Order: sequence, then structure tokens, then C-alpha cells
Amino acid sequence: MSVSLTTEAPVHDAVAVPPAVSSPERKPLSKKELADDHPTWCPGCGDFSVLALFFKLLEKSKLWQEKIAIVAGIGCSSRFPYFVQAHGVHFIHGRTLPFATGIALSRPDLHVFAFGGDGDAYSIGGNHFTHTARKNVKLTYVVMDNWVYGLTKKQTSPTSPLGFKSKTDIWGAVDHPINPIKQALGAGASFVARTTHTNPNHVLQMMEAALAHDGFGYVECLSECVEFYETAFDASNPRKGGAFNPVPAEHDVTDEVAAYKLADAAFPGYFGIFHKVDRATKNAKEAQIVAESQAKVKGLKSWEILQKTFDRLK
Repeated sequence: MSVSLTTEAPVHDAVAVPPAVSSPERKPLSKKELADDHPTWCPGCGDFSVLALFFKLLEKSKLWQEKIAIVAGIGCSSRFPYFVQAHGVHFIHGRTLPFATGIALSRPDLHVFAFGGDGDAYSIGGNHFTHTARKNVKLTYVVMDNWVYGLTKKQTSPTSPLGFKSKTDIWGAVDHPINPIKQALGAGASFVARTTHTNPNHVLQMMEAALAHDGFGYVECLSECVEFYETAFDASNPRKGGAFNPVPAEHDVTDEVAAYKLADAAFPGYFGIFHKVDRATKNAKEAQIVAESQAKVKGLKSWEILQKTFDRLK
């Protein structure tokens, strides 16, 4: 079972944020040490692949439980924290990113991972997705997109294609689906990547790249719901006659316009890193503000700082 984050709460005391890595002499964690409750997803669900590769990511990155925090909202994919033996929060529907932002800003010693699905991320949580991206909060966000609301037994989601028949659109979906990659680019995300659960090596590569990025690392992962939308992603799976198209080697990941054009390709589109730029994170900016404020009252006792505040109110 996941545990709370209330045992430690250090205050920002420096602008430089140390990387969330541990001492090299410590043995990396194994999957057995990281695994918690048995996953309750339907057999064949694409989310199993993401979880297995997340374990491998933590092992390869030498990140231990006390150095990570996992946040998720509501949905099949959002059960993620229950299945990992680490700090974890199963939060309110759609509010994953605000909570994760709070942890990222208040605990610079941790690396924050957020997980969600197409409903939690793009529907009720769509506004938070936009603002977390534009603020460039330092965290890794993996969205398992299956084009359907699976937990509530087959309703149309923001990414369901036109014509998809569900319990909410028995006649077939008539609302134009969103394009998550375009949305992330338009919001100003500094790292945007796309992958699919049927290509495990690629999933791991994208998560590694997102983890290494100093900023908001967003990864869209196609994750088939075998119970309520089987065959949805066959066109992207070579084993089922589809095509896995890597982002062209010549693509300039710093070119936002080029990334947008790639994102406009018809399904299955491209897989890989669409956009990656370096810019100041929300974390660094907030740390700078805190450091400058603390410098103004350096050497003063708490009651003296409070007295100065009262004096200004006179």
C-alpha cells in the first residue's frame, strides 16, 4: 500500500535543486522490491506494459522509494500508485497535476511521476494539463490513452474517434476528438513524446527521456482497452498488420512548427520525441523567489519577521 508524504517537508533554502539520485554504492531496486498490490486491470490491458517498464525505469535510473512520489487521479490507469511500493497518492478525478505540482515545488529532493488516462488527463483534468505544461513544472507525466472510458464500462472519451459507438453515443461519436500531442505543443510543453504499449523497448526509451528532461516531461502512451475497445490500435501494431512509424531521424525536436506538422499525420501517425526544448522550470523560478525573500530577512528571528510585517500594516 502506498504511504503518505507528511513525514518530511523541507523548506526551499537554495535556488539550485539537487538531482533526485542516490549514492552509487547502493544496489538498484528490483521489481520484487518495487511491486506492491497485485494489479487489478483486465487481462491483456496495455497498462500492464507501462507498469512493468516503470519498474525497469526505476531500476535502471537507480531511484529508490524515498526519492520518488507517484500521483494519479481516477480511472483504470490511475490505480498505478497502489501497485508500486513507494510514496503514492490516489487523488481526486482530474486533479492529478495540481497535487503533483505541489509535491514537486515543496520537495525538490523527489522526482514526481504522474499517471493518468485520456479522461483524467484531457477531459476533467484538461485545464490542469494545459497550465502544468505552460508553467513547465518539473515532473514526468505518462498518459495511458485507450480512446474510451474503461473503468465506467465504455463511454466516449475526449480521444474517441468519430463514429465510435459507446453507452453515451449509441449512434456513434459525433464530437471531433482532441489530438493530445497538438494540445501539449499548443500549451507550451517543453518535452512531448508518443509511444505505444505494444513496443516495450520504445516505452522505456520515452520514459527515460522524459525522466532525464529538466521540466515537464509528457509522454502519451497508446494503451489498448481489450475489454471495451479491442483492436483500437491495430493500425499501429506491426504484429497485427499495422505500422509503427518512428519520428523521422532528421526531425528537429526544437522546431515546434515541425512537431505540430508531425502531430497532424493521420493515425497511426508517428512515435518518438516530437518536441524538446530547454527553458526555466517553475521549480527553479519559485526557488529563486523564495531565496530572494529569505535573503531580505536573513538573521532575523521569526517574531522579528512577523513584527516587520505588522509594522508595514500601520
